[in-house]
Amino acid sequence: MRSVFVAALIVLASTSITAQVTPVEIGSRLELFVDGYLIHSMSGTELELHPPTPAETVLTFDKPWEGRYVGYVTVIKDGDRQHDAGLYRLYYRGLPMAKADGSNAETTCYAESRDGRAFSRPSLGICEIDGSRENNVILCGAAPFSHNFAPFLDTNPAAPPEQRYKAVAGTESAGLAGFVSPDGIHWQKLQEKPLITDGKFDSQNVAFWSETEGCYVCYFRTWSEGGWNGYRTVSRSTSPDFVNWTPTIQMDFGQTPPEHLYTNQTRPYVRAPHIYIAAAARFMPGRRVISAEQAEQIGSEGTYQGDCSDTVFMTSRGGNKYDRTFMESFVRPGIGASNWTSRTNYPTYGIVQTGPEELSMYVQRHYGQPTHHLQRLTLRTDGFVSVNAPYAGGEITTKPLNFAGARLVINYSTSAAGDIRVELQDQNGKPIPGYALEDADMIIGDEIERAVSWKGKTDLPTPPVRLHFVMKDADLYSIRFL
Repeated sequence: MRSVFVAALIVLASTSITAQVTPVEIGSRLELFVDGYLIHSMSGTELELHPPTPAETVLTFDKPWEGRYVGYVTVIKDGDRQHDAGLYRLYYRGLPMAKADGSNAETTCYAESRDGRAFSRPSLGICEIDGSRENNVILCGAAPFSHNFAPFLDTNPAAPPEQRYKAVAGTESAGLAGFVSPDGIHWQKLQEKPLITDGKFDSQNVAFWSETEGCYVCYFRTWSEGGWNGYRTVSRSTSPDFVNWTPTIQMDFGQTPPEHLYTNQTRPYVRAPHIYIAAAARFMPGRRVISAEQAEQIGSEGTYQGDCSDTVFMTSRGGNKYDRTFMESFVRPGIGASNWTSRTNYPTYGIVQTGPEELSMYVQRHYGQPTHHLQRLTLRTDGFVSVNAPYAGGEITTKPLNFAGARLVINYSTSAAGDIRVELQDQNGKPIPGYALEDADMIIGDEIERAVSWKGKTDLPTPPVRLHFVMKDADLYSIRFL
């Protein structure tokens, strides 16, 4: 799936580099080609969005306190954030009946997994449901906060142990409240006063500690024209301490057409936390795809039949700007009437690493139906977007880069007939002696991390440098200087 990428980059591809450009400081951090941040010019190449691959069902919402209206799912990997198996924690709203949003019919449920593929419900004994405490409910009788309870693992080094986990939850009438927990299971309100009140909050509102911005960040539901008018959109606020928050500011989507975004699911990417990945639920109100008769056959109630939705891909590098290079769907509803009812295909808050070469995200399927469940989808590590070159070949040149490291490694894939070569250029676009295209060793294969070499050597010249990739039937996902 290819974007109609920034036209200016195509124009620049045919021009020489004459103006002095301030180098981009990337140090030794991983950089993904999810936007145009590093790119000076492209010729014959395009940024290509890679939808995830559907995998297995990880949890069926068939308990009496869960049901067809389970919603607003969060997944957290607790453990070494990249390599350790850790523990995958799943949080979600339990709601067996329609039109009970914000009531005590809602509960907050918890499941866990050691591999991110099969989740089980521990019997926690915290809440009594239908006369029994043999259940996985961690919050009950707490209306309206079970409506959209969204936890995160606080990576702020100054966070006290008893607040290792934090969460936000609430509605317009209650405001967005803060919750804290030492273990992710036993929760209490941070304070009676809400954290943020300037918002509608009728969605899954999410927060996290930003390493790069040095503050807590919260993304939440507002409407584009104020009140309940216009489009469902996203606003943001920041805080140094999770208690005192800045005034609400609406997110900027550039020159892209407005769309209803039901959830935003913005979170730092686990391998590159300076890049926020947002797998957002795009809602198409009134866009009926299946008939009332078809909906009745699959057990969908009339309230949730007449709309459809999918998942879109956005990024941010902080501040109030989203990059929407791709307007195309990231996760399509797919085959079958059951995925074309209202509010299905909503993604979880969180994309986690489930192996050295694999990321996992999760999507709700069959919302409002007896078969409501959570499905896992997989992605290549760093594999959201690539610089793609066809068989005919293409090129991409970066802006000048200041780096820290002794070698350049790339995440790439080629066909058997394809290849990649890398030329290092100075700030003016001239090949650096010993690192010109004719010196570059040809790269063929499919690896998450491959060192680039020139006549067998991997050592690098003094920065800044431009990277000039010449590619054929190949994809380039990320780069890093190590």
